[in-house]
Amino acid sequence: MQNFHDLVGGFHHFRANYFLKEKEFFESLAHSQSPKTLVIACCDSRTDPAIVLGCKPGDLFVVRSVAAIVPPPEKAGEYDAVMAAVEYGVKHLDVDHIVVMGHSNCGGIAGLFNPQAVRKERFTSKWISLACPAVERINEENSQEDLTQRMRLSEEAAVLLSIENLLSYPWIEEAVQAQSLSLHALYYDMREGTLNVWNSEIEDFELATR
Repeated sequence: MQNFHDLVGGFHHFRANYFLKEKEFFESLAHSQSPKTLVIACCDSRTDPAIVLGCKPGDLFVVRSVAAIVPPPEKAGEYDAVMAAVEYGVKHLDVDHIVVMGHSNCGGIAGLFNPQAVRKERFTSKWISLACPAVERINEENSQEDLTQRMRLSEEAAVLLSIENLLSYPWIEEAVQAQSLSLHALYYDMREGTLNVWNSEIEDFELATR
């Protein structure tokens, strides 16, 4: 879509081809929501989690942040949209799963490899700095790898860091320990059209299969 008017036209297409054809379904959504999964995804326009994961309206409770970053408690702001959404999903919607989904060619992670490009952007530079520990570890442990591979590994590592940060909130850790909540790490490769899932047993991402 190229302009605002296309968005309005898109709504009318949605209304005619989805809303009116499945009116009973959408009327049920108007009364309440009961998603079982909360997804933390990147803001990137190419990685809409509902589309990538093949979901319908009402399936996912979604919060999007640059590079799918979750701040640790000591870095969460007084007004933090990411943690407000996570808190609501866990405490009010009683979601069963939290999924953190990173992706290839992430501009946020790229900014950490080229800090000069974002140094004058106050909010962006401060936000992506939350992923610095992941990038620093990858650079230290994989110094022999080329830049492209280190960026890929850093994109994956940032997802795992967000999982670690989630677990640093006592109310999330307690829910995980009680087995009422599960955390999952995904990595979407937009060039290959593949989805990789973190396997804690082998400590690596592996290709998702049916």
